[in-house]
Amino acid sequence: MSDEIIKEEVSGKDRRSFLNLSIFISFAVAIGGALYPIIKYLLPADSTKGTEGGETFFISADDVSVGSAKLVRYKNRPTIVVRLKENEVYALSAVCTHLGCIVKWHEDAKELLCPCHAARFDLYGNVLGGPAPKPLPAYKAAVEEDRILIREA
Repeated sequence: MSDEIIKEEVSGKDRRSFLNLSIFISFAVAIGGALYPIIKYLLPADSTKGTEGGETFFISADDVSVGSAKLVRYKNRPTIVVRLKENEVYALSAVCTHLGCIVKWHEDAKELLCPCHAARFDLYGNVLGGPAPKPLPAYKAAVEEDRILIREA
């Protein structure tokens, strides 16, 4: 009779351990599933790639039409390329200096706007308004033949 009691206690502990492990795994999967979209939202998208690494980065001039802007990754950092005229192009870090949101090009006002806290920047990266404490880092940009080249300033 004592052997049956011992077997019953052991199987009860095994069942309890299995249920505890199952509950833990379920919570871990649920928390991971909830955090994944939040993290993807906060990190910038890898929407456009040009050449990787090196000091000079280029994209096709056709990718940025006159009067528009394009978000690219230069040295693995979000960078916004703005093309005002056929041969006039600007490249700035797209990361707002306030809290790190990604700035957007506002074509009507010809300025960069941070969607998070309304910081505004001109084409040179200077702060025009809002809570941003310092200007956006600028890069040298030029249109050469059928490419837009970006280099460290």
